[in-house]
Amino acid sequence: MRDAEGLAPLEVQKAREPRAPGIWPALLVAAALCLLAAYVVPRGLDAQTQLAISDDPARIAERAVDEKFNAEVATREIEQALAAKDADLARSFVELAGARHVALDPALTAKVDAAVAEASSAQHAMQSFAYGLFEGEPSDAASLAGTTLGDLFVFGDIRDAVREGTRLAEGEKADTMILGLACVGLAITAGTYATLGAESPARIGLSLAKAARKTGRLSADLAASVGRMLRGVVDWGRLKSAIKGVSVAEPALAIRAAREAVKVRRARELVHLAGDVGTVQAKAGTRAALDGLAVAQSPREMSRVAKLAEKEGGKTRAILKIAGRGAIMLTAAALDLGGWVLGALITLFGLVASLKSATERATWRVLQYRKARRRKRELGRYAALTVRG
Repeated sequence: MRDAEGLAPLEVQKAREPRAPGIWPALLVAAALCLLAAYVVPRGLDAQTQLAISDDPARIAERAVDEKFNAEVATREIEQALAAKDADLARSFVELAGARHVALDPALTAKVDAAVAEASSAQHAMQSFAYGLFEGEPSDAASLAGTTLGDLFVFGDIRDAVREGTRLAEGEKADTMILGLACVGLAITAGTYATLGAESPARIGLSLAKAARKTGRLSADLAASVGRMLRGVVDWGRLKSAIKGVSVAEPALAIRAAREAVKVRRARELVHLAGDVGTVQAKAGTRAALDGLAVAQSPREMSRVAKLAEKEGGKTRAILKIAGRGAIMLTAAALDLGGWVLGALITLFGLVASLKSATERATWRVLQYRKARRRKRELGRYAALTVRG
């Protein structure tokens, strides 16, 4: 039986049915997103892990060392340190290797022990102490002791303040950073005495900051930060006029000039930075503090070095040597890390959406197929009943 247009009832019903959506496009999209997810998701998870440890310098350092440290690296670095007569750095690598269960040649370890013993000998210690006392450029514990002693008894700060202050007053080229640090040191030395050494980390930190500046081991960015701090702490015009004509043989006048020019209440941030440097020195050694001043690019990063030194102690120098600034800061920008995380989430969302679409289309096709079969059976029964009637 056909209608006016010549179509059988079943054909009419088929013509009115909506066209089934294709499954293959959704499956192709899902396959492409699966491949993309295999690349993006692991990096997104890794980026998420890095973001989670971004405020923990010790974990950042551990991650950086895991990627770069092995027996070959340790042996190479120790041999280079011994060749440079840097027994402290060689010992730091031996400690790091021991902590990470990295096997070293016993003969190499014996060389390090001998170098450390030689560096700790009485004659070497006396020479270093004298050099630190008179030159104010510490390179090890003995020379730092001399530098600190000179600064605590104001000899070192007066020497630096008078030398640079005289140059400034006479219009010659002067290092205003060393001058400012010396003046702040003179101003807070009395506080060190008054608190029986409670401020000694900051006092030591100022001495090390001066030494790093003199030897070119203070990073440019951190030096700029210190310079900004000093501009808010030191009255340069007053200092210039007060220091003129003062000599090293007149400590009282130099101290008075420095105290009058330094606004101690505004020096809190600078003293905090110096305290972090002193903490690194106390936990990891003098050279570790100098290395930290070379690596850190801001006072906040120096605080991270201090936290690292509190956790790692004598291993700090080796960690800074291997990882550099990556020992305290994430090597990739936080924005890049966030981009990986966002990319992973978008990829997973797209994959789930494409699989959902493919499932819905397949289900729709199955349902339509079942409906068609059921209609076909019903039409068959109807036709049979019509023939009988």
